[in-house]
Amino acid sequence: MKPVISALTIALGLGTVAAPALANDVCMPAQELKASLVDWYGETPVEGQDDSAVQIWASDNTGTWSAVKTLSNGMACVTAQGQNWMAGMNTDQMVVASAE
Repeated sequence: MKPVISALTIALGLGTVAAPALANDVCMPAQELKASLVDWYGETPVEGQDDSAVQIWASDNTGTWSAVKTLSNGMACVTAQGQNWMAGMNTDQMVVASAE
């Protein structure tokens, strides 16, 4: 019985340690995150967006895009990302195109 309890304890312990690492969002200070998007992927904010908390950054050259949520504490998080950026399309057109 002792090996079963030990294995269960280890599994539960690893599960609680690994859970934060599985989070989808990547967060860091906003200036650092935005500089990284420019340096690593050549992404810049997509024109025509309002000043909402979530902005789309994209690169016409690499075709990558990132949804960036800026938090009130000075941090920013990438909440979604992808490839095959469709420049010139609005959000509704992108949703339709991606479903096809």
